[in-house]
Amino acid sequence: MLIVFGGLPGTGKTTLARLLAARIGGVHLRIDTIEQAIVRSGLARQPVGPVGYVVGYALAEEHLRQGLTVIAESVNPLAVTRDAWRDVGVGAGVPVVEVEVICSDPAEHRRRVTSRSVDIPGLVLPDWQQVLSRDYAPWDREHVVVDTAGQEPEESLASLIRRLGAAGVTGLPAGCLRSPRP
Repeated sequence: MLIVFGGLPGTGKTTLARLLAARIGGVHLRIDTIEQAIVRSGLARQPVGPVGYVVGYALAEEHLRQGLTVIAESVNPLAVTRDAWRDVGVGAGVPVVEVEVICSDPAEHRRRVTSRSVDIPGLVLPDWQQVLSRDYAPWDREHVVVDTAGQEPEESLASLIRRLGAAGVTGLPAGCLRSPRP
């Protein structure tokens, strides 16, 4: 299965994707990691354009063809990137679930953006104004939405797991769609 995460910076995508990957034994592909590796190679500078996504699509398809569940995580801001992720899943013959992570509390979202620390060497995080001005198209098809505002990461994971179950997600490891124990 391919689970595609999207959402603005600072909403909790990476935290949630990592928790889900650990919970289900999935492969977490983070586009920020791929893009920063390309920058460190000396072959490109930020912004690297579509190359990080293209590498991510190829890695996801390879892992999916090996029978692994992939959690692809990026801002995923446009219909073209969302469609490309879906095409990867279709090409690999696996179900695709799209997850948009939001933080509906602007004050909390701003606090997260302005106080988070870099976890990828050399990565420059966007400031609040860059997040606000980012080109981010509304989703035009059904997808799972998780609002992380006012929640601890484990609470957001439990919410995501409930929504995946309600969306009829099947084929994940046995027991992973049960809510985590407190």
